[in-house]
Amino acid sequence: MAYETISFTVENNIALVKLNRPEKANALNALAWKELKSIFEELDQNDEVRVIVLSGSGKHFCSGIDVSLLADLIKPEESDVRQREKIRKLIIELQSSVTAIELCSKPVIAAIKGGCIGAGVDIICACDMRYATQDAFFTIKEIDMGMVADLGTLQRLPKLIADGFAREMAFTGREVFGAEAERIGLVNKCYETVDMLFSSVTEIAATIASKSPVSIRGTKHILNHSRDHSVADGLQYMATWNAAMLISEDFKEVFKAKSEKRFPDFRN
Repeated sequence: MAYETISFTVENNIALVKLNRPEKANALNALAWKELKSIFEELDQNDEVRVIVLSGSGKHFCSGIDVSLLADLIKPEESDVRQREKIRKLIIELQSSVTAIELCSKPVIAAIKGGCIGAGVDIICACDMRYATQDAFFTIKEIDMGMVADLGTLQRLPKLIADGFAREMAFTGREVFGAEAERIGLVNKCYETVDMLFSSVTEIAATIASKSPVSIRGTKHILNHSRDHSVADGLQYMATWNAAMLISEDFKEVFKAKSEKRFPDFRN
């Protein structure tokens, strides 16, 4: 598909996806939300892709929801339950765009520079790993707009960082910069420069891309399942999963490669 608000390339089994509205600080309008969902569904089905790096074009990662989309919600002629039905439907649609990142079977690495604001935080919370520059900043801006963050931040962030830090960010809307984000566990690591960020992220992505695609996809699925279930339930599910999935072509290739003293060569 051709996308207007998102750009992407695929090279060496790595998809480089960029939010591409730099003139709007990558604010997401109605089309951008639809394309965000579509591209992750497309990449999920693309056998050439083993890992995805998500970033933003221009200075910022994402400045949140485009204000034009929010303005459309305030229509004085529709003040009854019909308007509320429309708002609920829209929120669920936007939530599904963020959830598409989480549901994508390929690991998604967020590379963040500049502002990661409002819906930008929703998006990175649905990614598997997050890396940032020192001057990147994160803010749950909805609190300053008289809103409750509604696209996944309040559901996912407390599972990524300590509950007290998540609540502080949500209640105050303050900016958390790269070094602090690393300290509280919001990002895996922060870097002094953009070049250092992308060099490191590319190296991490390449390492993941070199592993068994079947094992990587399975690992992401199990990690997400384990996050949302008890340890006992997760162990039972894991046993059933591996009973079906353990003896794979990739599993056999590892042992064959060891005996032949070479690196495994996994097919897509």
